[in-house]
Amino acid sequence: MKLDPQQQAVLLELANTERSMDVVGDGAFVTREQKEYERLVQEQQRMLNASAAAQMAVDDMEAEILRIQEDERKLRKRERDDKAQLAAETDPERRRELEHDRYSAKSRIADLMSELAECHNQVHALRNNREVHGAQSDELTRQVEAAKRSADSANEAAAAIKDPQTHIEELRAQLPQDALAEYDAQKNDSDVGAADFNGRTCGGCYIVLSGMDQQRVNRAPADELPHCPECGTYLIRKQD
Repeated sequence: MKLDPQQQAVLLELANTERSMDVVGDGAFVTREQKEYERLVQEQQRMLNASAAAQMAVDDMEAEILRIQEDERKLRKRERDDKAQLAAETDPERRRELEHDRYSAKSRIADLMSELAECHNQVHALRNNREVHGAQSDELTRQVEAAKRSADSANEAAAAIKDPQTHIEELRAQLPQDALAEYDAQKNDSDVGAADFNGRTCGGCYIVLSGMDQQRVNRAPADELPHCPECGTYLIRKQD
C-alpha cells in the first residue's frame, strides 16, 4: 500500500483507536485494556478457587494421616497389653483369645503402615500441587495489578474522546478510499489492519522480525507501507 507519510500517522491513530475499543451490547465502548483486565480477574478467581481446593486436599490428607497415626498408637498399646497379659495368663482358652487379638492388632498395624506410607506419598504430591497453584496465583495477582493500571490509563484516555465512533469516522474521512479498502481488507483477514513498527518488532503480532525482514521494512520508500511477514499487518514506521 502507498500512503502519504502524514496520512500514515492518521491511519495508525485509526488502527490504534479501533483496536483499543470494542462496542458492547448497549452501544458503549470498552477498551481492550479493560477487557484484558476483566479476563485476568476471572482467571485469577479461577486460580484462587483451584488454590483453595488444593489446600483443602492437603488438609484432608493430613487429617487422614493423623487418624491413621492415632489408630496405630491405639493398636500398638493393645498389642502391648495383650503381650503383657499373655505373660501372666495360664488359662488355655484365654491365652488363645489373647493370641488371636494380638495377631489381629499386629496385622492391622501392618495394614495401617502401608496406608500411612501411601498417604505420605500423596500428601507430598498434593503439597507440591498447592505450591504450584500458589505461585501461579501470585503471578496472576501481579498481572492483574499491572492490567488494572493499564486499563485505568486506557479508560481515562478513552473518556477524553466524547464519541469514539465519531472520532473513528473523522479519522477515516481523512484517508483515501483505496487505502481504507486495503486497510479494512487486512483487518478482516487478521483483526489488525495496521500497526506501528519500532525498527525490530511488529506492533500487530509483537514478533521480532528477522534481520533481513527488518532491513526490508526499514528500507522501503517513505510513502510505502510494507507488510509484516508473520501476520500481514501494514507496518507504519516512525516518521523523522
